[in-house]
Amino acid sequence: MRPLFFSVLKYFTDGKEACRADVQDALRAQYGNFKAFKDHAMDEALMTACSNGLIDESRYELDKDGKLVIYYKASQEGIDTINNYIKD
Repeated sequence: MRPLFFSVLKYFTDGKEACRADVQDALRAQYGNFKAFKDHAMDEALMTACSNGLIDESRYELDKDGKLVIYYKASQEGIDTINNYIKD
């Protein structure tokens, strides 16, 4: 099993847009019991990936509770970089 944050990055290599909850839903079976799987740690990982240019913020919306939901998407350059460093 690869490290959680590698799997978070690899999740975006399909080119689709996703928010933190989407990523968590997809990875929950393998990583749900990891301490770093908690919302705040996952948000930090996504923001770090964004700051490093691997993924981009694509849009924002408010959920039913009025909380901000940030969506991310990897550009082709980001996908190529992720795939170059994290092999399948």
